Amino acid sequence: MKNPGLLLFLLFLLSCTDMEIAERVAGLPASGANHFYPGNQRLLAPAPLHKLPLGAIRPEGWLREQLERSAAGMAGNLGELSDFLKKEGNAWLDPQGEGHSPWEEVPYWLRGFTNLAYVLQDSSMAKEALFWLEAAMQTQRANGYFGTDANYGGPSLDGGKGRIPDFWPNMILIGALKAHYEATGDLRVPALLSHYFQWQNSIPDSLFLKSYWQHHRGGDNLSSVLWLYNLTGDTALLSLAHKIHRNTADYVSGIPGWHNVNFAQAFREPAIYHQLTLDTTHLLATYRNIHLMDSLYGQVPGGMWCGDEDSHPELTDPRQAIETCGMVEMMYSCEELLRITGDGTWADRCEAVAFNSLPASMTADLRALRYMTSPNQARSDGANKCPGIYNPGPMMNLDPYGHRCCQHNHGHGWPYYAQHLWMATADNGLALVLPSACSLSARVGDSITANIRVETRYPFSDEVKIAVNPSREGQFPLYLRIPGWCSRPEVRINGKAFAVSGEQGAYLKLMRQWRPGDEVLYTLPMQIAVKRWPGNKNAATIQRGPLTYSLKIEEQYERDGGTDEWPAYNILAGSPWNYGLTRLATEQIRTVEKEWPSDNQPWSAANCPIELRVQGKQIRNWALDQYGLVDTLQTSPVRSGAPEEELTLIPMGSARLRITAFPVIGEGEQARVWTPIAPRPQVQTSYYYEPEKSPKKANKWIADIAPSLSIPTFCWWPHLGTQEWVKQEFPEPRTISELSVFWFYAWAPEVDMPESWAIQFLDGDTWKSVEAIEQDEMRKHDFNRTRFRPVKTTAIRAVVQLKEGKTSGIMGWQVK
Repeated sequence: MKNPGLLLFLLFLLSCTDMEIAERVAGLPASGANHFYPGNQRLLAPAPLHKLPLGAIRPEGWLREQLERSAAGMAGNLGELSDFLKKEGNAWLDPQGEGHSPWEEVPYWLRGFTNLAYVLQDSSMAKEALFWLEAAMQTQRANGYFGTDANYGGPSLDGGKGRIPDFWPNMILIGALKAHYEATGDLRVPALLSHYFQWQNSIPDSLFLKSYWQHHRGGDNLSSVLWLYNLTGDTALLSLAHKIHRNTADYVSGIPGWHNVNFAQAFREPAIYHQLTLDTTHLLATYRNIHLMDSLYGQVPGGMWCGDEDSHPELTDPRQAIETCGMVEMMYSCEELLRITGDGTWADRCEAVAFNSLPASMTADLRALRYMTSPNQARSDGANKCPGIYNPGPMMNLDPYGHRCCQHNHGHGWPYYAQHLWMATADNGLALVLPSACSLSARVGDSITANIRVETRYPFSDEVKIAVNPSREGQFPLYLRIPGWCSRPEVRINGKAFAVSGEQGAYLKLMRQWRPGDEVLYTLPMQIAVKRWPGNKNAATIQRGPLTYSLKIEEQYERDGGTDEWPAYNILAGSPWNYGLTRLATEQIRTVEKEWPSDNQPWSAANCPIELRVQGKQIRNWALDQYGLVDTLQTSPVRSGAPEEELTLIPMGSARLRITAFPVIGEGEQARVWTPIAPRPQVQTSYYYEPEKSPKKANKWIADIAPSLSIPTFCWWPHLGTQEWVKQEFPEPRTISELSVFWFYAWAPEVDMPESWAIQFLDGDTWKSVEAIEQDEMRKHDFNRTRFRPVKTTAIRAVVQLKEGKTSGIMGWQVK
C-alpha cells in the first residue's frame, strides 16, 4: 500500500469499535436530532433532552410505592371526597359545558389522575380518565373552543355573554389530554388542540389572558402550544406563542407577583419562550428570578421558599410554609427546565423538593394532606395561624376533604417525576437524570432497543445498579447525571472501575459497544455537610447527599374530623423540639443505617432507613407562640444552660413535625440569651363572634377561621356597618407611642377593611385622642401602624367604624 499511515489509521478505527469511554462532560450535546424521540423542531432552539413517551419508564421501588399509595389514596379516590367531582350535573361532563364545578378543580384532578393511570398502566383508572376526557372533547364548538360555558365569554365571541374568556382551566386540562395522547396516540387530541389554538389566536389582545390567574400562568398555555408545534410543524402556532408571551405577566423584567404557586409555575415562562426567540435575555430571566426568590425568601431548607400563600418581607423565618401545590408545580418547572437546558442544577432542585418537602405534605398513606408545610413545624393543626403566616384559616391540619386547590392538584407530583427519570439525548442516547428504581425500554443508537433496569434505594443509598440489555450488540451513549453535591462519583462497568475526575454538577458519559448482560454500578458517595443560613439568623441545617435532616419529634396524631374511612388529623408533638446544635464538625455526626421498611415506605418518621446522631442542648425559652407556630429564630450563637444530649435526626421528607433550621449553641461574649416570647396581650372588645352564640350563621370562610380564634384575634360578625372598639389595659401606667393592627382577613364578601379607625388613650377617667405623627395607609394582609406622640396611660383603644354592609375584626395587635 502506498500509504501505510492510512492502513494503520483504519486498523485503529476498527479496533475502536469495542473501545470503552467513561468521561466527565460539562453538558449534553444540544445539536443534532434524536431519530426516535423528536424534540424541538426547526425554528426552535434545540433541546439537550427529550422526554420519553408516557409508559416507556416503569417505576419500581419506593417510587412505585408512592404512586400506588396515591392511587389507593386521595388522588385515586377523590371522586368520593370532593363535591367538585360529583358527576351528576358536572359542567365538564355536559355537552354544552353547563353545570356545577366549571373551574380548575376537575382539570387539576384529571391531570394528575390521567398521568397516574398511565404511569401505573392501570386500565380501570385509564378508563375512568377517558370517561372525563371524552366528555371534555365533546364540548368543542364550531369555532374551536372546548370546555365549560362559564370559562367561555367575551362580547365579540360567538355566543359570548359579555365576559372575557378564562383559559386557565383548559391550560390544566390540556396536561391530561397530552398524557392521553402520549400513552395511546389518540389523534383526536392534536386535532382538537389545533382547532382550539386557532380560536385562541383569533381573540383580540384586549380580551386575552386578562384575569388574574390566567395572566400569571400563561406559560402553561405557551408550553402546550410549542408541544403541538413540535408534533405538527404548524408554524401558525408560533404567532400564538408570541401572543401568549406578550399578554402574560412580565417575568422577564422581574417578579410581578409573590403568590407561591404562580411563581413556581411562571418563573419558567421566559425560558420556555427563549426556545422561540433564542434571546438569552429570556433564558437568563428565569435564572435571575429563581435566584432573587431564593435570596429574599428562600433562606430555608427543603428546596422551596417562604410562601404561605404569598411571600412577604416580614415573613422569612423557617416557620413560614409553602403550599403543596407550590411543591408539585416547582418540581414540574424543574423537569421542564432540565429538558430545555440540560442543566443538572434543575435536577438537583427537583430532588430537593421531591425528597425533602413533598412527602411530608401528606400522611404516609397519602390519604390526607395539608395545605401548608414548614421546615420548622412542631405543631400541625387546623387552628388559624395568620398573621404568623400569610394565609388565614385551617392551613396545617391533614384533611382529605379540605384544602381545595392542593386537594385536587397534588396528584401530578409523583407521576410527572416518574416520567422524567430517564430522558433521550440528541445523539441517540439516554440520560439518567433522576436516579430511581425502574425499568425502561427505549430506542437508541442504530435502531437498537435498549432494555434497562435500575435497582437502587437512592436517595437513602448511594449505589445505583444499571442492567443494560440491548436488543442486539451496538454502540450508543449513556449519560449519568452527577449531582451538584457529589464530588467523587464512581463507576464500574462489568466490574471494571473507571476513573472519574473534573468539576461537580456535570454528566458522566459512557460510550461503548453495549451487549446483553452489561452491568453498570454507579456510586454517589454521600458526605455529611452543615449548611449555615447567614440570611436567617445564622441557623444551621444538616445534610447528607440530597437529603436534608430534621429533628425526630414524636408525632401524636389527633383525630380532627373526616370519616372513619377518610379521617383528618392534627399532629401534636409528644417530645421536646426546642433544641440547638452544639457540635457542627461533620466527623462528630454519626450515620445510623436501619433495616429497610417492610412496607417499602421510607417517608415516615417510624420507618426511615437512615438516621443521623448529633449533639445538642435544649433552649428552654424557645416555644410555640400564640398562633401555635414555632417562635421565630434568634441570632446564633445562643446560650443554653441545659445539659448536652444526643439527638436523632431523620430525613426531612419523613418528618411531618420537624425542626430543620437549628439555632447553634455557643459560649462567650458572642452567645446571646434567648429572649422568651412576649406575653400574649390581653384585650377586650365591644363584641366578638362566637359560633355557638351568634344569631346568624357565618360565611364558610369566617366559620372556618373564627371558631379557632380568641382575643386578641376575632371577628365582629354579624355586626355590619357598626362602630366597634377594642382596648388593652395595663396594670401600671405605661408610655406608648405606637399601635399596629392586623385587620381580620377572610375570603368572604361580608369582610372588608374598616371605613376608618382612631386611637384613644385613657387620661384619668376620660378617653382622649392621640396626636398622630405617622399613619400607614390602610391595607389588607399586613400590620397597619400608627405612630403618635408618646402618652403615659393605663389603657389604649382603637375605635373602629365598619363599612356599610361589611364586618371586620382583628388578627394582630401590637403596642409599643
